[in-house]
Amino acid sequence: MAGNANGGEVPGFRIIWYLHGAMEKPLLEFTDKGIYCPPADVYLDPWRPVDKAIISHGHADHSRWGHKRYITHERNVPIIKHRLGDISVSGRPWGEPFSIRGVRFSLHPAGHIIGSSQVRVEHQGEVWVYSGDYKREDDGVATPYEAIRCDTFITECTFGLPAFKWQPQEGVFDEINRWWLQNQAEGKTSVLFGYSLGKAQRLLRYLNPAIGRIYTHAAVENMTAVLRPVVDLPPTIPITADTPKEALTGQLVLAPPSAHGSSWIRKMVPYVTASASGWMAFRGTRRRRAVDKGFVLSDHCDWQGLLECISETGAEKVICTHGYSEIFSRYLREQGYDARTEQTQYEGETTEMDGQQQDSLNKRGPVENTPWAQRRQKDA
Repeated sequence: MAGNANGGEVPGFRIIWYLHGAMEKPLLEFTDKGIYCPPADVYLDPWRPVDKAIISHGHADHSRWGHKRYITHERNVPIIKHRLGDISVSGRPWGEPFSIRGVRFSLHPAGHIIGSSQVRVEHQGEVWVYSGDYKREDDGVATPYEAIRCDTFITECTFGLPAFKWQPQEGVFDEINRWWLQNQAEGKTSVLFGYSLGKAQRLLRYLNPAIGRIYTHAAVENMTAVLRPVVDLPPTIPITADTPKEALTGQLVLAPPSAHGSSWIRKMVPYVTASASGWMAFRGTRRRRAVDKGFVLSDHCDWQGLLECISETGAEKVICTHGYSEIFSRYLREQGYDARTEQTQYEGETTEMDGQQQDSLNKRGPVENTPWAQRRQKDA
């Protein structure tokens, strides 16, 4: 506590100090339940049960069961109802403001998967944007990402390393369809792994049905049925206990990663496996996952995409959450941003990683071979 020239406390300083502290209270706080907005008494993507939650999208690490009331984009309503069951949920359209206890909120496209949103929060002239998970590339399935101007931007950084650089999706899908054709010529079934929500529909949208029939695991089929009213997808055939093995030969099977190695997949012999994930950019990932082919395809931004999106927000303050947050925030500080990290229980695509790859993330080893890291070492 500050004092006067004679060593005594300045009268009234304690009151002024507390008032200053109250003025500095952030609009959004990171708590043990989730991201909290005190003046509105509402949480964003909370990971523990709360009374009122604004949900960015339908993946399980962001939309959890147990909240009393859910608010989300209208296209996400059927998704989370399918996943969570009988819940109290209201849907909002893009860009339409709504107020909670004097705080102004609106949802804006994040481009991650169908119905994925950024959450804009405005109060007393201050604007924050929570990104949720987001992707810069327009994939033709999700509503494309929209840059929102703000003072503070809360960003994921799942792939926040310079080593991650995505190629345009058109080339990736051409490669996938050629792979299917080759397997068909060899009399083998093509088994392609992707998340049942988001990745599976993106893959399905660009698979070429002229090559053959597309079969689906029940998890993919059920989620795709929920989404067909809002996106044009080719026909699929769900695999059941009555599906004959010979019917699958030369065809393509779309399944979640959890199906790999299960008894379910045995009826497809002979088959060839592949995984579509951003982690396929890492050497050795395909081998460790025991898949025959890897396609680099992510529903998150790569390094350059993250930087471009952040720049377009005009934000001076950036809070980095799940992913390579320490490395990415350090780089942002070197570029002049007021950047820091916060711990959350969001996973990004880390659930697609095996134990060895997760260890690599935690140790931050791959960044040491990037040009940025080499320049840092040279300058040190």
